[in-house]
Amino acid sequence: MRKAGLVAGAGILVMAPLAVFANFGVLDNLITEDDATRTARDIRHSEALFRFGAVALFLVAVLDVVVAWALMVFFQPAHKGIATLAAWFRLAYAGVLLVAVTQLVGALPPAKNAESLEAYSADQLDAEALMRIDAFYGVWDAGLIFFGVHLLLLGFLAFQSGYVPRVLGVLLAAAGLGYLGDSFGASLSSGYSVEAAVFTGVGELLLMIWLLTAGRNVGSRLPIQAERVP
Repeated sequence: MRKAGLVAGAGILVMAPLAVFANFGVLDNLITEDDATRTARDIRHSEALFRFGAVALFLVAVLDVVVAWALMVFFQPAHKGIATLAAWFRLAYAGVLLVAVTQLVGALPPAKNAESLEAYSADQLDAEALMRIDAFYGVWDAGLIFFGVHLLLLGFLAFQSGYVPRVLGVLLAAAGLGYLGDSFGASLSSGYSVEAAVFTGVGELLLMIWLLTAGRNVGSRLPIQAERVP
């Protein structure tokens, strides 16, 4: 459990800056909503940055697999079945994220291709690039449903485990609800602009800090507390 907790905490620690870099440092700077021409132009001018952003998201998906396994091991003493189910939901999210990243990578050729102008106009190529980027966001938003359920289950495990502070369970559940709200909101309304997960996502950040600090001592005191865990 001690090793699993440290692996999960370290994984989230590495994942967080990668996700922030890809989302806010790359995508938010290079993609202009409903403006295919400007988006394609910005991607062409910052192609290396765009590629780094895609690689960062790929690494996030890989780390999600590692974190899913580590958290499953860490929370199995609380409830093996639910811990396994939570891991599967995070694995499903990682798979969907990988599919989304392929759409993002696919936006690069039409955004920079100059040789195909004989068959397609520049506007058509720019529109195709933006279409793939929109597909990336659509797939990612759908995947966040799996991630939201994962955090809800994690919150339940933390709350009733007896060896994780209950407040962390509440905050993880709130984070899960935030992701679910954002995902369903984006799916049901094209004008949805609320980002509740930005505020509720603090739960996973605090879990990371706890795993890397107090969490390393859980294994030594678990046998005493495990008697209270159903």
